[in-house]
Amino acid sequence: MLIFFWRTGGMPSSHSATAIAISTAVALTEGFSNLFIVSLFLSLIVIRDALGVRRSAGLQAKALNRLGAELSIKQGIRYDAVKEVHGHTWPEVLVGSVLGFCIAFAFCRL
Repeated sequence: MLIFFWRTGGMPSSHSATAIAISTAVALTEGFSNLFIVSLFLSLIVIRDALGVRRSAGLQAKALNRLGAELSIKQGIRYDAVKEVHGHTWPEVLVGSVLGFCIAFAFCRL
């Protein structure tokens, strides 16, 4: 069960939820201040990383592991698999963002 805590990717995106929750909480407590702008841009960077960079790296690692396994079988060469880091898809990011907004709104307004 503990192994699932450390897995990356999946529904919803905890990266998006956390980033949007922070930006929402800052907006609700501080208003649309400079701190909000900074938190919003950091949120966009985190979401872009979770959606694009990490996902692309995970897909490349999966392809590399598949090729390495085939090479290992055909040529008898030992291949150590690389770690496959899974990023997020658009629906996972969207659900995580909505969830983060709702949680921050509930904590700040209720």
